[in-house]
Amino acid sequence: MGERAWIRGARRGSVDDLERLFREHWPKAHRAAFLVTGDAAAAEDIAQEAFLAAIRNLDRFDRRRPFAPWLHRIVVNRAIDWTRARRLRAEVELGDHVAALPPPELDGSAFARIADLAPEHRAVVVLRYVLEYTPGEIASLLNLPRGTVNSRLRRGLDRLKEEHAS
Repeated sequence: MGERAWIRGARRGSVDDLERLFREHWPKAHRAAFLVTGDAAAAEDIAQEAFLAAIRNLDRFDRRRPFAPWLHRIVVNRAIDWTRARRLRAEVELGDHVAALPPPELDGSAFARIADLAPEHRAVVVLRYVLEYTPGEIASLLNLPRGTVNSRLRRGLDRLKEEHAS
């Protein structure tokens, strides 16, 4: 039984199918939220809320498409909103360390500084190098022109490289 069957079951109220969807998609959803926010507690809340929102809106989900990109779009948008709101409130600074594997062109110390990027740049870097979406898929997920995604990726990576060089 695959993802499409789990989605059909979840739409009919099957707790088992809902649990299967959750187990399959929770780790990457949580990791994406954490890498965008830099806050473990917020990441857990955001990933949970995003998953619940996706489940509540399964009737609007196009079952011909994979579930993960749809869920990740919800997660990343909520994480960006949370990060922007936190900056506006000036509550606390983002943590200095983000546990993740660096993309090939960056070493670990540069990638650990991802928390210093603007939320928009951080989101595309996470989607590209952690969740391994293509720039075209990221553009679709975030409703952005492909050029904007490429520009944000380039600026984010350039910023990480600059900080590493300093």
